[in-house]
Amino acid sequence: MMNKKGIFIAIAIITVSILMSTMYIQKQNRVEVNNQNYNESYKDKLIRFHVLANSDSPADQELKLKVRDSIIENMNSEFEKSSSIEETRQIISENIENMKNIALNEIHKNGKDYNVDIKLEKSNFPTKSYGKFTLPAGEYEAVRVLIGEAKGQNWWCVMFPPLCFVDVVNGVTDTKTEENMKKYLTEEEYEKIITNKDKKDKEDIEDIKDIEDIKNTEDNIMDGKVVIEEENTIKLKSKIAELIEKYI
Repeated sequence: MMNKKGIFIAIAIITVSILMSTMYIQKQNRVEVNNQNYNESYKDKLIRFHVLANSDSPADQELKLKVRDSIIENMNSEFEKSSSIEETRQIISENIENMKNIALNEIHKNGKDYNVDIKLEKSNFPTKSYGKFTLPAGEYEAVRVLIGEAKGQNWWCVMFPPLCFVDVVNGVTDTKTEENMKKYLTEEEYEKIITNKDKKDKEDIEDIKDIEDIKNTEDNIMDGKVVIEEENTIKLKSKIAELIEKYI
């Protein structure tokens, strides 16, 4: 039988071990949540532009692009005045009817009588690339232009910062657009969405450095210079087992 002192010691060690494990798990969970929130912080700094065609017929798809071009062309000067996402929201709110009229005029010019609904709202998007930039899938604030039944293939870009003026077909992003993205996003946020060759080259260099770091770490371990945290946990568990075996 285990004496009272042994029981007390064993219980105390087990309790401390459980508390330490619980605290470690909670800390890791907090880190994961914070990292996720931080990694997606760029989404709150963007407003996307989303145009949905009436249907997938060639005529409706062509009309969708004409409506897109007409709105961008007519509203470009207004959005160029904006220096913040708040100003862009205000411009959008003040010009909903104006954009609707622009869209309707283009629709009527092409011999259609579709209605148009324009909203500023949260919407889910798939992953999409624009030139050098790739925006991961997720929920974004967006200006949505719904043409007719809005059941056709859609087109989207970014209204703020003004990524709508990217040559999507040829994958060209002008210097001004890149500067605007850097202006409104942090360096980490910008790196999150950049997909150009420079980033790939940078990642390759970092991978090489990581391999070197791993090799150096392995060398240090062989030299006894690195103390692995897991060893402490193993030692603690072994000690608990020894005490339990000793006093039982």
